[in-house]
Amino acid sequence: MALDSGAIAWVLASTALVMLMTPGVGFFYGGLVRRKNFIAMVALSFIAFALVSIQWVILGYSLAFGQDIGGFIGGLDFLGLSGVGQTAANIAGVEYTIPALLYMMFQLVFATVTMAIVTSGFAERVKLSSFILFALIWTTIVYDPLAHWVWGGGWAAAFGALDFAGGTVVHISSGFAALAVAFVIGKRTGFGEYSMEPHNIPMTLLGAALLWFGWFGFNAGSAIAANGLASNAFVVTGISASAGALAWLAASWIRGKPSSLGMVSGAIAGLVGITPAAGFVGPMAAIVIGAVAGLLCYRAMLWRINRKMDESLDAWAIHGVGGVWGALATGIFAAAAINGYSGLIEGNVHQFIANAVGALAAIIYAFVVTYVLASVIDKTLGLRVSEEEEYVGLDLSQHGERV
Repeated sequence: MALDSGAIAWVLASTALVMLMTPGVGFFYGGLVRRKNFIAMVALSFIAFALVSIQWVILGYSLAFGQDIGGFIGGLDFLGLSGVGQTAANIAGVEYTIPALLYMMFQLVFATVTMAIVTSGFAERVKLSSFILFALIWTTIVYDPLAHWVWGGGWAAAFGALDFAGGTVVHISSGFAALAVAFVIGKRTGFGEYSMEPHNIPMTLLGAALLWFGWFGFNAGSAIAANGLASNAFVVTGISASAGALAWLAASWIRGKPSSLGMVSGAIAGLVGITPAAGFVGPMAAIVIGAVAGLLCYRAMLWRINRKMDESLDAWAIHGVGGVWGALATGIFAAAAINGYSGLIEGNVHQFIANAVGALAAIIYAFVVTYVLASVIDKTLGLRVSEEEEYVGLDLSQHGERV
């Protein structure tokens, strides 16, 4: 297939937009932790970007998009990007109008932001060396297979599960992985005994703005073309985020003050919810998806707080729960007029079942494998810093720096 300059320009721009989401996660999380851990929290996202970039080029892209092996994983066809060049990308039998190198890079930034989201479970207590090992192995044995299942010609795609831009691959995997890590690493010292309030909410708002901005590339870029489908994804992305922001804001207002942090958390919940559906639903469905995502994720956060679970940056509540809702909502609201796929509302029961099965499989796989991996690293190298290092703060104990 001939290359298309418009498609290339749009995917180049989208790749840059999605790249910005990884530091956006860092700023979002960094504002939520205590001042003594701000640098360390932001650094985890930058380190995740660098680590996963190298892993993806050497091995990850091939495992995700190489020749299918049993519906579970890709082969080593593209090891070290062998054969990945400037000719048109051909993925799982689908030929695109952008170079294979560009498709690889677009997928790379998805992998990096996923690992950045997982850092929520490590907040304020992870040993840097252990995190580096965890990130490399987790991307290889959790993210890469999930990407293959859905986008690389694996079993989920064959079964009919739809995930336009990563609701299952990115958000369910990272959210439930963060929860598993939090269970293994244990609560922060003093959690539940004294206040651990966010030290810089404006920084978190800035991070949310970068995420919202980058998400237009995340979703609309997943059309892999500059066309009407990309336009639809762009429009519903903004609509769902707005609905999620307003829904969470209203829910928090009913319970007390209208929280600015809650508002942007709702926006991200709406963005997560629309991610798998962006290429399959229209604007009115996007309002429903975003609003429900805001309310569901808010309730999930309250449930986590009531049970004193220290996954305190809420990757599970927002990305995990929001990703599950987005997968189910895609199976419900998919409209044939948008992209040829119909959902439950249009009478396609199988689409809903396929998406539900895909979501459930991702939950189980991501949580169980992450729990085992984190447990092994914890019992060998140790995941968390010493009590003294935690008291001093990770900025000083891990990086020798302070704000």
